[in-house]
Amino acid sequence: MSWVAGVEKKTGPSCLIFSRQNLNFQKRDDATIANIAKGGYVLADAANPKVVLIATGSEVQLAMDAKKVLDEQGVATRVVSMPCTNVFDRQDQAYKDSVLLPTVHKVAIEAGVTEGWYKYVGLRGAVVGMHSFGESAPAPELFKHFGFTVENVVNTVKGII
Repeated sequence: MSWVAGVEKKTGPSCLIFSRQNLNFQKRDDATIANIAKGGYVLADAANPKVVLIATGSEVQLAMDAKKVLDEQGVATRVVSMPCTNVFDRQDQAYKDSVLLPTVHKVAIEAGVTEGWYKYVGLRGAVVGMHSFGESAPAPELFKHFGFTVENVVNTVKGII
């Protein structure tokens, strides 16, 4: 889907950014695939969610893993994949509300700069992300150091609900 958007784009640059991480395939139905073009969409849902996890790229796997744990602990969790915030921001308010559920707590997961995610999580939400740079170690050690673990995401959710 991303390559289609890049090829069809008539103005401005586009790029495809790939991960070197070994990530699980995320199954999507036709409706979900159509919503990718809206910049953000519901990847996994729950009845009456208590929290929305927002992620993009390789962080989606972490959100899906955290959802499993949270659901098992009785915290109904929705996972939103947001591959392009600029495109999502251009959607009508009804669509954005249907994805992010304005009255539900939100946690964004971002392995880069976190500031842009606060507009989606609001004052009652949180962002799991990096606030410093300059560390060097194998990826699993860095993920743990920066809090990109299921345990940290689950604890962050529990801290806001």
